[in-house]
Amino acid sequence: MTEKQNSRPWLLDVDKVTVKLAGREVLADATLQVARGEFLGLIGPNGAGKTTLLRSILGIVPISGGRISVAGVSGKASIDRIGYVPQRHEFAWDYPINIHDTVLGGRTRQIGMFRSAKDADYEAVAQALEKVQLANLADRPIGELSGGQRQRVLVARALAGAPDLLLLDEPFTGLDMPSWELLLSLFEDLTNGGVSIVMSTHNLPEAMDICDRVALLRRSIRAVGTPEDLLQPPMVTTWMETFEVHRKSPLLKSVGIDTQMAAAEETAQ
Repeated sequence: MTEKQNSRPWLLDVDKVTVKLAGREVLADATLQVARGEFLGLIGPNGAGKTTLLRSILGIVPISGGRISVAGVSGKASIDRIGYVPQRHEFAWDYPINIHDTVLGGRTRQIGMFRSAKDADYEAVAQALEKVQLANLADRPIGELSGGQRQRVLVARALAGAPDLLLLDEPFTGLDMPSWELLLSLFEDLTNGGVSIVMSTHNLPEAMDICDRVALLRRSIRAVGTPEDLLQPPMVTTWMETFEVHRKSPLLKSVGIDTQMAAAEETAQ
């Protein structure tokens, strides 16, 4: 266990979740737990089910088996505790709205349908914009923003709802280094404050470098552990099976796996 996990209860509990889409089983008996204040990376090949798992936790994609709970509750009560940052291309950036009102949209559950925002809602938006350093641009139309600014808007929108669990779908893709560092620092502050984060990413070295634990996903969770755990020689086969690569694949080297050591260990056995 990492220091953050030690003696802490699970905030997110995904128990044997199965999802079928268009008659195809996308997830099968996926099981994953995330501690309060933990930063977990979710990695796997294209089509492995990463985004589907995130959307299942959100309740957007129905599950056909298993159970998902957040802070011990499931269903709508659990969804109210979650913030979600989708991939940037999924958002309608040509919509005529400014940054402030976009972030205010993250308070929809708290405000309620057809009701007006209250002082507490505007204060939550102001705090979220401060965290992503966009308070001075609150009136700017979202269509005029750079890629890094757009990502920060999406993060602020999720934070406005004061979530216990933050789900990130490829949050660092295409960002310049200043935006990358700003968001990483913010995510570290959030986890230190007790917010749990699950991040889906295709950047394997990045996940191994910044996450407390990493989960390998291919229809089901193949392995989960600290980056150090997953770099041990016995894990080579699991990486190969998850990503369908050979032992000499650059992918294994990119995450820091010593394939020669692994081969020597197998020979010794």
